[in-house]
Amino acid sequence: MDVTSNNFVALADIALNNPELQKAVSKGTRNGYMGREAAMFAEGDAHGQALRQQAAEAKRRALRNLPDLLELAEENLKANGFKVLWAANAFEANKHVMNIVKQHEVKIVTKSKSMLTEELGLNHVLEESDVRVVETDLGEYIIQLNNEPPSHIVAPVIHKTKEEIRDIFIRELEMPTTDDAGEMVAFARKMLRDDFLSADMGISGGNFLIAETGTIGLVMNEGNGRMCTSMPNVHVALVGIEKVVETLDDYALLTQVLPRSGTGQHMTVYTNIINGPRRDDETDGPEHVYVILVDNGRSDIYATKYAEALSCIRCGACQNACPVYRSTGGHAYGWVYGGPIGAVITPLMVGTDNATPLPYASSLCGVCKAVCPVDIDLPRMLLDLRADIVEHRQSERIYDIGIKAWEMGNKSPRLFELGGKAAKLGLQVTDGKVMPGPLGNWTKFRDFPDFAAKSFRQLWRERKKSKK
Repeated sequence: MDVTSNNFVALADIALNNPELQKAVSKGTRNGYMGREAAMFAEGDAHGQALRQQAAEAKRRALRNLPDLLELAEENLKANGFKVLWAANAFEANKHVMNIVKQHEVKIVTKSKSMLTEELGLNHVLEESDVRVVETDLGEYIIQLNNEPPSHIVAPVIHKTKEEIRDIFIRELEMPTTDDAGEMVAFARKMLRDDFLSADMGISGGNFLIAETGTIGLVMNEGNGRMCTSMPNVHVALVGIEKVVETLDDYALLTQVLPRSGTGQHMTVYTNIINGPRRDDETDGPEHVYVILVDNGRSDIYATKYAEALSCIRCGACQNACPVYRSTGGHAYGWVYGGPIGAVITPLMVGTDNATPLPYASSLCGVCKAVCPVDIDLPRMLLDLRADIVEHRQSERIYDIGIKAWEMGNKSPRLFELGGKAAKLGLQVTDGKVMPGPLGNWTKFRDFPDFAAKSFRQLWRERKKSKK
């Protein structure tokens, strides 16, 4: 997927002027946010907060021991019959998949939802080799038909209204006209059935990799995931190295906070543990299961002050809560990951020079940290990234000049007072309705507040004078 994050402002402006997107994203994020509140704190605030802190410690402990846990996971995966491969970057990961495709003469691939494969651009690589790839998660299926990337970590089609989805099905699949959501889902299910039966290979991600048992944990709400991992003769799971957790107990804990935070459920419809390929005494399941452990920049993040970002369990709660994401949707962020977590990890993975606006795509209200099920300090990281951008001289020149002028004005009492008088005069001229330059973004939607009749300095001087 091409990185267009430097176009965030222009893309956000397009999103803000798209009434259908505004309607869809507003409804979807509000439902997600309210669902999380109800589920996470169903047993009381203290219970919900304790659950968050326990989950946070499970992920932090896994990160502290990441190298050892990955080696233990590899050892136990192999003991369970998995074939384990390592990929340093997207090129290596895609090459591994293509080697498996050639080895097993794969022509049709069914996929369950995987943000990592979006990050790797895997679909394009497969399609360029004449392999038919079918996204089987309903949301991913819809956006694949419409030739666009997902806009949300959990709900990839959150930016589309029901009416827009109906029109896509009619245009691409010749679906009989209907406005009934149940009928649309039934139609999609029927279309996908033949693909499930004829697929040579299934591809999935992995929500968690359990080192203790050498197994993969998957959580999902649609049966498509089970179809992809159990029906084809070959199953390939692509898992980011940060997804490893230490024990089965940690997995049990994290599968409580993930659905509560992501969809407002106490448990997803399907909560699976994949233990390896089909055994000799079993009749169902794939004969070959490959696990590709993908780095793709994660080790670089692990070595920095931003390592905590690797704790993310991809629940999307920060997206549902963020006032910026709720206004722009996910495509404005210009890469795979949107919202507060995307504003942090996208610059870290593709370079701050390729995603300069993203750390500024935040009001720093702190709600992203408040809703994060593993308590990642996203506001602190956004501020640190802004500092990195300035330090690396990647910020816009006009803002650098403005900050320098502000610094000079605040260091000098005389300049500070003159600046206040000038600002007050300017407000009188514009009547607080049309401010120049970047300040115009404020007065575009609201009036500028009036200055006090007397400044603090003026009041202080009068007070001192009256006491003499």
